Amino acid sequence: MDQPLYQANPTPPPPPPPSPEPDAGSFSLPTTPPPPPPLNTSPPLPSSAVNIIEAAPSGRSSKPFILFGILLAVGLIAALIFSTFTKFKPFQGTTTITYWGLWESSQTMKDLIAEYEASHPKVKINYLQQNANEYRERLNTAISQNRGPDIFRFHNTWTPMLKNFLSPIPSTIMSPQEFESTFYPVAVKDLRLGGNYVGIPLEIDGLVMFVNNDLFQQTGLPIPKNWDELHIAANALARCDTPTGKCTPNSRILVAGAGLGSTQNVDHWQDILAVLMLQNNVNLSRPHLPDPTPANDAISYFNSFSQNDYIWSSNLPTSTSLFAAGKLGIYFGPSWRVFDILALNSQLKFSTYPLPQLPVDPAKNEREITYAGYWVEGVNNKSKVMADAWSFLKFLSSKDSLQKLYSKSITPQRPFGEPYSRVDLGSQIQSAPFVGPVITQAPWATSWYLASFSYDGKTGINTRLSEVYANALNGQTGLTEASTSINQILAEYGIQTSAP
Repeated sequence: MDQPLYQANPTPPPPPPPSPEPDAGSFSLPTTPPPPPPLNTSPPLPSSAVNIIEAAPSGRSSKPFILFGILLAVGLIAALIFSTFTKFKPFQGTTTITYWGLWESSQTMKDLIAEYEASHPKVKINYLQQNANEYRERLNTAISQNRGPDIFRFHNTWTPMLKNFLSPIPSTIMSPQEFESTFYPVAVKDLRLGGNYVGIPLEIDGLVMFVNNDLFQQTGLPIPKNWDELHIAANALARCDTPTGKCTPNSRILVAGAGLGSTQNVDHWQDILAVLMLQNNVNLSRPHLPDPTPANDAISYFNSFSQNDYIWSSNLPTSTSLFAAGKLGIYFGPSWRVFDILALNSQLKFSTYPLPQLPVDPAKNEREITYAGYWVEGVNNKSKVMADAWSFLKFLSSKDSLQKLYSKSITPQRPFGEPYSRVDLGSQIQSAPFVGPVITQAPWATSWYLASFSYDGKTGINTRLSEVYANALNGQTGLTEASTSINQILAEYGIQTSAP
């Protein structure tokens, strides 16, 4: 306030006679307080007051009246403070949940947040979209310093890195049986920590095969369904600056056949190599055991596109930008790369297909293998509002909410939303352009800690394992040495490994 509530008065007037005690909470300020006496003056006491004082017995004084005045003043001040406090605290008694997201904007999330808040009037969701760069380190630091969000998005491969911060899903929110019947098997594998599940996925994604429609039609070949067919198609698609168009060691590539053959400029090489090895029965934790041949075969196949066929080169632009330019026949990436490609070239005609496979023998319990990489919502186990946070995530993962989120995400630049994480929604988009192959592959998708574009930072598990496998691909280390490094890294996160 600009003026003090009270003015100093060196000689206060005597307290007024006591009035009947008001009911609790019924104090009210006088509408027009009496003016204070002039400073430095002492008004004379009326004769009646003097007589009362002189007639008082020797054992009594005016202290009860003074005490009552003090209590009355304290009560008035308390009432003013309470009134001011309640006036400027509109969310007093409201639970606020801080939510760090990544890919969805506040505009995309606002309708679902408003819907939840309307049905939970004492809950407020504070959604903050984060920048992906150095996100994992910032998240780790914030939680470690007890200033982290209540809800946060994390990559499926980060579970061992965040295990000390992840709250388990309460069984009252979602039982293990409900989780396992709702989401794909890869999420069941990735998000189980001990006997609990520690995250709710709102999407599923993974590696698919992109094909340039115009270039492929010129070959007259069918869409590859296995890696041998892909090798043949890639050579048919490639064109170099030689008289015959055939690519040679010293020729310049005009059209690349397939985006394989280098760790320097092949985006998502980690996922490509991982799925090649997994399909060839390689244990990614110990690629040299029991026999290094399957792992070496996968490495040789990947490198053959640049070292043997010369239809890829480390001197080319990145595989993503080359495909967007119409100069690459076959490209591998997750569904979200569709948005990047369309942003670079909205006129490009291309389609997505499931990954090629190696022949499988059902008698040996072999099955098709694809590779998943996706994001999950988790709850900070240091949060003071864990129950409300999980309740909100259960709402977001419902069929109705995911359908709304999918529709809300579609824009002229984004032809589809995030592929549904729920198995019971898959049929709605499994035939859709671009995103359909993600869903058709999801039931047999797997994952590991060799993943691209997870933004886990220089010290992250994906970054460190990528360096080990890059050295093996480039011939700088052998598989035995690579296995030693791999197991040292995994051991730091308490990941148990075993030979196949």
